[in-house]
Amino acid sequence: MIHKLFTIGICILFLVSSGFSQKLPYVIYNAKGKKVSYNKMLKVLEDKDILLFGELHNNPITHWLQYEVTADLHNSRQLIMGAEMLESDNQEVLNQYLAGLINYKQLDSLARLWPNYKTDYAPLVDFAKENQIDFVATNIPRRYANMVFKNGGYKALDSLESHELAWIAPLPIPFDINLPRYQNILDEMGDHATEELVKAQAIKDATMAHFILKAYQPGHLFMHYNGAYHSDFYEGILWYLNGKRTDLNYATLSTVSQEDIGTLLPEHLQKADFIICVDSDMTTSY
Repeated sequence: MIHKLFTIGICILFLVSSGFSQKLPYVIYNAKGKKVSYNKMLKVLEDKDILLFGELHNNPITHWLQYEVTADLHNSRQLIMGAEMLESDNQEVLNQYLAGLINYKQLDSLARLWPNYKTDYAPLVDFAKENQIDFVATNIPRRYANMVFKNGGYKALDSLESHELAWIAPLPIPFDINLPRYQNILDEMGDHATEELVKAQAIKDATMAHFILKAYQPGHLFMHYNGAYHSDFYEGILWYLNGKRTDLNYATLSTVSQEDIGTLLPEHLQKADFIICVDSDMTTSY
């Protein structure tokens, strides 16, 4: 119901804006900065095995399009769904919700749901539930990523028991601190930058890639929803996916925000196969 009301609101926004200035809240570009239609993008995505849909967490256009793209691809492909926003040790509880064994209130009390889950991610999970689609909690439990960051890197995980290690990508994980996106983290953090901080990011990327591939089934399209930084410029999750399976066809989407969406800014070129450029005036969800 929340998603339907939001979709109606977006449609009203389109109708009102088109009646005056023809201004739309977003434009889709390909990696080279050429505008493409929604249907053309969809046609390309239909032939993929795994899609990484990079979002700005508080952007309502992203969340609306995640639902619309998923629903439209479901018409032509068998789907598997998964998300960064659900942690791997909550998979059993998530499965109980998908099977109708517990309700939303119980899911909320048992799983570590993000504060914006109800408005931004529940529509996707409920779509999976209604259509009997597997939904995978792909992210590393946050406490283990914090251990890597605060307690000396990957060696901090040596104390974990076997059932805890099952919630993480198999150790040791490959790690390349020289990847441009990881170097960018160091540059942005300045004096606060540490190798452990980058390793905490990398183990999230590696764990999400691990659970995507573990759940992937031939003939299916795996729809994965993650923060754009985790897949921008074909790194992050995709770097780990390619390290394990070069035979699969991957696609990436990213979301950016600009004051003028008429031309994609140079810094966003090659960020993903398709870039959703959203007007910066768009209201955020939090």
